[in-house]
Order: sequence, then C-alpha cells, then structure tokens
Amino acid sequence: MGRLNKMWTAGAAFQDLSTCMRFIKCPANVGLQLHVRHFGQPAAQTHPHLIADGEVTPGIRKGEFHARRSNLVKLAAHSYKGVKSAKNHLFVFPSAPTSYMTNDIPYVFRQNTDFLYFSGFQEPNSVLIIEADTNSALNGTHTSTLFVPSKDPDRELWDGPRSGAEGALSLTGVDAAFVSNKLKSYLEFYNSEHKDYVLWYQHLQPVNNDAHNRVIDDLIREKRYKMLENAPMLTHTLRAVKSPSEIQLMQNSAKITCDAFKEVMKFSKPQINESQLWAKMDFECRMRGAEYLAYPPVVAGGNRSNIIHYITNNQVVQDGDMVLMDAGCELHGYASDVTRTWPVSGKFTKAQKKVYNAVLRVQEACIQRCVVNSSLNDMFYYMLDLLGSELTQLGIIPFGASKEQKVQMSRKYCPHHIGHYLGMDVHDTSLVSRKLKFKPGMVVTIEPGIYIPENDYDVARELRGIGIRIEDDILITESHPLNLSASCPKTVDDIVALMMTRSTEG
Repeated sequence: MGRLNKMWTAGAAFQDLSTCMRFIKCPANVGLQLHVRHFGQPAAQTHPHLIADGEVTPGIRKGEFHARRSNLVKLAAHSYKGVKSAKNHLFVFPSAPTSYMTNDIPYVFRQNTDFLYFSGFQEPNSVLIIEADTNSALNGTHTSTLFVPSKDPDRELWDGPRSGAEGALSLTGVDAAFVSNKLKSYLEFYNSEHKDYVLWYQHLQPVNNDAHNRVIDDLIREKRYKMLENAPMLTHTLRAVKSPSEIQLMQNSAKITCDAFKEVMKFSKPQINESQLWAKMDFECRMRGAEYLAYPPVVAGGNRSNIIHYITNNQVVQDGDMVLMDAGCELHGYASDVTRTWPVSGKFTKAQKKVYNAVLRVQEACIQRCVVNSSLNDMFYYMLDLLGSELTQLGIIPFGASKEQKVQMSRKYCPHHIGHYLGMDVHDTSLVSRKLKFKPGMVVTIEPGIYIPENDYDVARELRGIGIRIEDDILITESHPLNLSASCPKTVDDIVALMMTRSTEG
C-alpha cells in the first residue's frame, strides 16, 4: 500500500477510517467472506458461468489490470516533457454516472471506457486514483485506490446490490478502496503533501460532472500541480494495442455478430420493416451471450442506404431493394462492427451485382494491405485510387479523367474514411492518429462503399438508388491480416446460397 494511504489514515482527522484500513489490509480473498448479494457486478462467486477465479471481468485477470496501470505510469514518466522536474504523477479516472430518461427511470448503464480499462469495476459514480512518483513510475511502480458508492440497503432494495469498499477491493485487486465520500479529503491530503506533480485528468470534457463539480474541480483550482494533462492522450495509446485476452474477446464478439447476421439475412424478405431486422439482430446477439448492440445499427433499405448514418430504421424494404445493415454487439466490454448489404428478395439484379462486386474488390484489396507499418491513412488513399478505377469501369467516371478528378469523384461516391480503430469502443481510441503505423495487436475496420443517390442524374438509371458498404474487423499481426468477421457471408454467391436456405428451413 502506498505511502499516501498510510499517512492519510494515520492522522487524527481520519481515525474513522482505521477500521476500514484494517479490513483493507486483510488477505485478498476477503471477498469470499461477503454475502453474494454484496457484489455490484458479476464475480466468480456469483457468476461462475461468466467469471473464472482470478478474473475481474470475463476473460481479463487481476494481473492484466495491474499491468495496464503499470504501463500507464511508465508511459507517463517516459513521455511527459517536464518529467525531470515533475516529482509525482496523479491520475484521476471517474466512472460514468447513472443517467436518467425520466424520474427514477435510468438508461442502460455503460461504464466509462478508460475507468473500466484500468480497474474492471462496473459500478457508477466511482473514481480510480493512480499515484506514482517519477522515479518509481519509470519501472511501473504505482498505487491504485478506488472510491466507490457505500453500501446502502435502502437504495440496494431498488437498484440492486453494491460492492462497497470491501467488495471492490476483493473484486478488482487494487491497493486500497474507500467509500466515495472520502474522495474529497483524500485529494485534499494529497494536495497538502505534494507539489510539482502532474495531474492527469480529462478536464475539458469531464466524464462525471457531479464528481467534477463537487470534488475534482477544487483540486484543479488549487493549482499545486506542475501541469494539468489530458489523461486520454496516454490511455488511448495503450488501448490501441490489444492483449491476447482482449483479442480473444474481440474474436468472440465478432463471431456472435457474424452468426447473428446470418440469421438476419435468412429472416429478411420483401416488405419487411427495417425495425424488424433491427430487432432480429438484437435478439440473435443477446441469445448468443452479448450484453447488447454496440451502437444504434444502420438498417437502411433501398435509397436510404445512401444516408451514411441512417438509424431511423422504420421503413418497409420493397421487393427488388437491397438492405444495408451496419451492426455489431458488445461482449464483456468489447465491440464488433460489421456491415453487409444484401437483396431482401435473395437475388441481386445485374446492376446491384456490378456495384456490389466493385465494392468487394476494393475491400478485399485493402484488407490485404493491413500489415505492420501501413496505416489507416495509407488505406484511405489506396481505397480512393481503387474506387477511381472501379467507378470508371461502372461508367460513373469518364475514362479520360485525370487522377485528381478520379480522387475527387471517389470522395463524392464514398464520403467517409476507409475505417477506424476498434476495441472497447466502436470508434475506439479516437485520439490516436490515423497516420499511426500499424502494430501487431491493433484492430481496425475496413469499410469502403459506393453510394449513388436516386436523384443523381449524372449516373445511369439502373445504378441510381444503390448504396453498398462492406465492412470487416481486421486484426494486425506480425505476418498477415486476420479477418475476425470472415465467417459472415459477403460474396454474391455466398449471400445468395445462404438466403436460399430460407425456403428449406421454413
């Protein structure tokens, strides 16, 4: 346990914590003494079908969470420009709050990603503190402390169990845990004992406004720190490269999504409502163990597929139209993100087939380029070059067009980037530049498209109203790219063959 925790609890002003501290110093298996209702999240004792002994969240062990925190302080010590004059580093990671749609009716809770990545704790209105001095941070030595909601039988009657400080310590393996109302005095004590430290905190867009306004903003205004730095600048760098455990979870997430897509394709038919396809995807993912869909899906029939982020999903898909579905699930904190486009009748028209195969050729060529030392930006420019050739063959770009004209037209008919990083968030690690060279363990999406609105009279009539995107989740390895969503049908023949099973299974 860190020096600050020992000093803090030793003072007369904090004698009320002495009992808590004696408990905290108990063996790590103290949680086994707790009644199972006292955990506010799945644990090995309560959910053995999900959590193995030693895991904090499914598939991620206590040692990995500790390693993440160690890597964070090492990165801070090595990357901070004023490291020689900064004596300490203090990281403050609030959890997400509970959000309400109306009085006492909460939205589905989703934990703040950085907080979850470093602690594994799933309850709202908590805070993770990570402390390190500059010298020890160079080798990853740190102290981690959680501040969590206190046990409250009245609230637990309505909202479910809370872990409390004892349960949080047992579940997560942090160095210490206290109830949330001790955070203010803890930070005040830290401020009185330290100066010239680096405060790492997402202050420009606070994750939890209540914790920020009540406690953390006071720490900022005191200005005893040497520098105030944005913590996600470091955390996103770490999260961009996945561990073997994370890769396994992402493979599982992608498989669930692919299996669900197959059922949705077989379920589709002319005159089906987009909302029914949405419901089918949600159902099939949950039935396979996913907690929920990772984002509001795009389910766009006909010309609506030319609206990139169409999520209204309430129109009827007519016979002869294709439907574009962009969907993925979240499994134990890790997202998948897949797009497929198929004809609800089960048969492609000649024009649909031409445009579809053009997009597919571009996508497969880009996937093969997803290797170490390439980048998302490299893929983007390669995609534009390939799209220029395909659009020329489709008669959309004149054969005599210059390279610059082809790039301009390609961006018109595919106005989005080639892809993004994928992980705990769908648009993961947004502060990591798309110029960053790929490293083994990164996961990216590759999702080219061609979108031809029905009112684009510069294009042949049979091509108007067609919008196609094909997206897969690609793991960067030491050798060749690994398509995590390869089991989801995407060639014309495979899609048609799958949809032909509708009649035999019906």
